[in-house]
Amino acid sequence: MSFLLKTRSESNQPRSPSSEELKEKIVEVRELLGSLTEEMPEFLSDATIRRFLRARNWSTEQATKSLQETVKWRRQYRPETICWEDIAEKEYEGRRAYITDYLDAKGRCVLVTKPTIKAKVSGKEQIKYFVYLLESLAMNSEDEQEEHVTWLLDLRGWAISSTPLSTSRESMHIVQNYYPGMIAVAILSNTPRIFESFWKILKHFLEAKMNEKVKFVYTNNPESHKIVSEMFDMDKLETAFGGRNSLTTDMDSYAERMRRSDLARGALSKQPHINVVTGHN
Repeated sequence: MSFLLKTRSESNQPRSPSSEELKEKIVEVRELLGSLTEEMPEFLSDATIRRFLRARNWSTEQATKSLQETVKWRRQYRPETICWEDIAEKEYEGRRAYITDYLDAKGRCVLVTKPTIKAKVSGKEQIKYFVYLLESLAMNSEDEQEEHVTWLLDLRGWAISSTPLSTSRESMHIVQNYYPGMIAVAILSNTPRIFESFWKILKHFLEAKMNEKVKFVYTNNPESHKIVSEMFDMDKLETAFGGRNSLTTDMDSYAERMRRSDLARGALSKQPHINVVTGHN
């Protein structure tokens, strides 16, 4: 697969509303949502509505429909209650996917996933952890007005067994439908040739906007290295993506950081019989 860098065609993008127009659109969406804003006031903040509007090309009707579907999903899944302590095999899963302690050059959060590391848990538990990470990124970044997450995927040594299509499809469905407008760019690193067939299938489940955010990079490709070095501090970026950081994730520090994230977004207080300070029963 050749090196791929896609950029958006600005001419095809709807004009962004002025600050006053955006306020009016947010008010309109709130009116269309009706009593749902009282049911989920923390989720249906101005920041969330703004994010859904941007993801739905500033259409109040489409943003409202998407939010209504998301509220229905959140009623059933309750992502706001998932805490670090709820994650099965969390110390192991934390090495397969994690939020880094550094930002990219534009100040965006960085989400790393390593699907080639064999999972110890079921697909259902993998999805639960993925939702937990997305919820942490979304609800702890309420002041962000732009797409604020860079997603890095380490695919060196990928095989068909690494990522079941059903799990990949569900992950993409959740990102695009329930956390839209969050991912700024998705960097697929060192994909083997066998990945081409899988990608041809998977890309059919991607919205045009998401597809445009995908970049394929290779650590032995000079052009890839140039682009990555412009996006990251290479001393902090992992070697898997061409950086100089060869350290493994300190799980004790990571666990503590995620517990603080749980506290910041109020996840612990939403769980019955949980001590908000310690996170234990």
